[in-house]
Amino acid sequence: MNTKALAAAALTVRSLSMDGIQKAASGHPGLPLGAAELAAVLYGEILKHNPADPNWINRDRFVLSAGHGSMFLYSMLYLSGYNVTLDDIKNFRQAGCICAGHPEYGLTPGVETTTGPLGQGIATAVGMAIAESMAAARFNTPYHKIIDHYTYVLVGEGCLMEGISSEASSLAGHLKLGKLIVFYDENRVSIDGSTDITFTEDIEERYKAYGWQVLKGSMYDMKKIVDMVEKAKKDPRPSLIMLNSVIGKGCPPVEGLSKAHGSPLGEDGVRKAKINLGLNPDEYFYVDPEAKEYFEERKKYLAGIQEEWNTEFKLWQQDNPDLKALWDQMLNGELTEGLALPEYKVGDSLATRVTSGAMINEIAKKLPSLVGGSADLTGPNQAMINHGGIYSAENRDGRFIYYGIREAAMAAISNGLQLYGFFRSYCATFLVFADYLRPALRLSALMKQPVIYVLTHDSIYVGEDGPTHQPVETLTSLRMIPGVTVLRPGDAEETVQAWKIALENKSGPTCLILSRQNLSVYEKEDPDWDNTIKCGAYIVKYGDENPDTVILATGSEVSLALEASALVPQKKVRVVSVLSREIFASQPEEIKSTFIPKGAKVVSAEAGITLGWEAFTGSTANCFGINRFGISAPGKVVAQELGFTSQALSELL
Repeated sequence: MNTKALAAAALTVRSLSMDGIQKAASGHPGLPLGAAELAAVLYGEILKHNPADPNWINRDRFVLSAGHGSMFLYSMLYLSGYNVTLDDIKNFRQAGCICAGHPEYGLTPGVETTTGPLGQGIATAVGMAIAESMAAARFNTPYHKIIDHYTYVLVGEGCLMEGISSEASSLAGHLKLGKLIVFYDENRVSIDGSTDITFTEDIEERYKAYGWQVLKGSMYDMKKIVDMVEKAKKDPRPSLIMLNSVIGKGCPPVEGLSKAHGSPLGEDGVRKAKINLGLNPDEYFYVDPEAKEYFEERKKYLAGIQEEWNTEFKLWQQDNPDLKALWDQMLNGELTEGLALPEYKVGDSLATRVTSGAMINEIAKKLPSLVGGSADLTGPNQAMINHGGIYSAENRDGRFIYYGIREAAMAAISNGLQLYGFFRSYCATFLVFADYLRPALRLSALMKQPVIYVLTHDSIYVGEDGPTHQPVETLTSLRMIPGVTVLRPGDAEETVQAWKIALENKSGPTCLILSRQNLSVYEKEDPDWDNTIKCGAYIVKYGDENPDTVILATGSEVSLALEASALVPQKKVRVVSVLSREIFASQPEEIKSTFIPKGAKVVSAEAGITLGWEAFTGSTANCFGINRFGISAPGKVVAQELGFTSQALSELL
């Protein structure tokens, strides 16, 4: 190990971080200053990767879970040869620059996932580690080990305080994810001051209780860090490497203090730090020549490592043409053959969650990349892949994951599975518990990752479990997240089409909103409805070419709307099923006008809060919904008590 060159790299990280943050007048210098040695040794000695090919499938993954310390990452991506320039570093946090305030997936080469919301990174990395083990089980043979790499993470106190890290770490220990190695930047400082004011638990014992190996050392002993990584690799458990550090190290005015965390050092602070570090205080964005030279050579070495793998891959491909065909199918997300869609007839009565379960299993037969799980609601969610095997420490080839009651970690892990490259992931829970997973769903949308969220028990018709389990506001809150496609089918036939739309959506997450209660399959007067529905809605009942009233209904309320229209035979009522309010709203006016003729009264019907529907109805008075919490009683009784009936709806027509 060339400790002199790595020390020069650490000095470069400090130099670039100080100047980049100061020039931006914004940023978090404490972590990159305090953990620069880890940055240098991680990229200069530990990681197996190739800056010339950031998407090499067998690369080690590194996740900066403490995403506020982004200059730690950008400095090393630049130094190690990724397509990040010194000008990018100089334009840190500026519009159009690839060096954003927090790392963003898809913006910067070498950034594996978007981080910043603390704890999301480590949980997402657990998904990547699961994906590595799944891919290895599917593709490795006794003669060729073509998937064989590690997932590394850097966390701080903030990540470990967030509950999601507990959920994810607990599951990682249970699953014995031995190729997951987490570095803990143990500086014991947060924004409010010393973590002693809030965070005094024994992290070592906590992680041992999760089933992890725990190793301890100094952030500034690079040789020992390498030794501890080698020890971690030999243990079948995930490893936490606790590195005692000093936040803001090298800058005397803020060293060890909370003020180092999230504010530029100031011109005087930068000057004092440079003098302390032996740098020219009048030179900006200094890059040590020895570090630059070292990483130029390192880049050639790493390219050679991938070339060796390429040779091994070709031999594997020749020996295993069937596995290579599977490899290509999974990377491209291709179906092996057409889906044999379940068929239903008018009058069939079943919950949309049941149809969803049938679709999951049909898709799983034809889409080898499909993997998923449920947060301890496998049966109620109808989420099981029946013949895919259960993923576990003993069975890495399983396609279904029992997540336990860990909604937050489940969603972030699903992001990690999706980001890895081979898998199409889904996860499942009750709709009301989407509040537990919302931060990860938001990141799915930010990263444009097509994770499918199966959210069942979608309304007051949950019944006896009462208002704690009856979502009234949740559906609307999901629709508010940009980039999230929300689909609420009204019967079994629509659920089949909803799943097809979800599969075809490759540009962001999809939420499938499904019923607990049985819903009857209704007659559809649009003969091409299964094609029309792709625009977010279709006409179930025409009523007339020029209807008096158009009811825009979703989910179980399509049936309610049909019942209400039958109660007013003297009126010309059209019933439209709105599978996706947002997709429908995005259609050109000439399309929307074919559903809603000019001059027709528009009424919405949905078992939830009415916010947003006034954009269609023109008045909140024409929005039929539930703007209060429910009660504990059988579902039909709840609806009756809340006045949510076909008779009440008919009075609005």
